[in-house]
Parts: sequence; C-alpha cells; structure tokens
Amino acid sequence: MVAITGLVLTLFLGIAVLIVATVIIIYNKLVRLRTTVKSSWSDIDVNLKKRYDLVPNLVETVKGYAGHEKSVFENVAMARSAAMKATSPADKAKSENMFTDTLKSLFAVVEAYPQLQANENFMHLQQQLKELEDNIEYSRRYYNAVVRDYNITTETFPSNIVAGQFKFEKSEFFELEEAGVERKPTKVSFS
Repeated sequence: MVAITGLVLTLFLGIAVLIVATVIIIYNKLVRLRTTVKSSWSDIDVNLKKRYDLVPNLVETVKGYAGHEKSVFENVAMARSAAMKATSPADKAKSENMFTDTLKSLFAVVEAYPQLQANENFMHLQQQLKELEDNIEYSRRYYNAVVRDYNITTETFPSNIVAGQFKFEKSEFFELEEAGVERKPTKVSFS
C-alpha cells in the first residue's frame, strides 16, 4: 500500500513539475515575442521620425522654386504634425496615409518645375526620402510578421491560457492602407 501511495505521489509531483515547466516556457516565449513586437515598433518609429525630420528640408527646397504653393506646404505641415502625434499602430497608420497623400501633392507641384528637379540638393533629399520609404516598408513588414507570430501564440492552446492569466494582449498590425486597397508607393523619382 505504501509503495502504491509513493508511486501516486511521485506521479502527481511529476505532472505538477511538467505543468509548471510548461507554463514557464510558454510565459518566457510570450515575453520574448512581446519584447520583439515593441522593439520592431521602435524601428518603425525611428524611420518615421527620420522622414518627419527630412520633410521640412524638402519643403524648404521646393519653396525656393514654388513659393506661391502655400496651401500645399500648409497641408504637408499639418499632416506631418498629425502623424508625429499619433501613437498606436492604427492611429499611426491612418495619419501616415494622410501624410503620404500630402507628400504626393508636394511632388505633383515639383513636376511643374524642371529646374527644381535638376537641383542637386533636391535630388539628394529625394534619394534620402526614397531610402527612408524603403526602410519603413521593410520595418513594417518585419513588425507585422512579429505581431502575427505573437498573436498566434496568444490565441493557440495551451499558450492562450498562460497569455490570459498573465494579461498578454493581442497587438495591432501596422497597415498603411485600408483592407482591400492596394498600396501605391509614394512617387519620389522624377527621372
């Protein structure tokens, strides 16, 4: 009888240790994924801030040639300000879409000024903007992939139980256009 009791006790202890180990492993995986989501969002934020810093230089260069386009410059400034104030991925995406549209209107103005298109300073700023747009796109794809992995982990069994107990919440994707609308790249090249 004592041997059976010892065997049952050992079995229960083994199961308890297995459950605790599984919870620890899942918890650590969720922490790692959540940290990667935050880090990858930070990468997007850094690239967006670089773009925000570049745009005033671009606007000033265009103003030198097309100073009478005041409404375009004001719209770019307002959209830039709104984009800089947005914090959540959904708000940031909405404001970024508006900002990108105003940048398109700025580049439409530039097309009317061949001397501006040939300006070395403008060409350099244009190239920097193109590189930043590419970096933002790469960062966005990486962020969305990490969010996908994190969200899948928080929703699948048995990790969903651990996620629920420790308040791991789903993260938002960073979508730059509304669902079903094909993303059109910002035109930054005039050649």
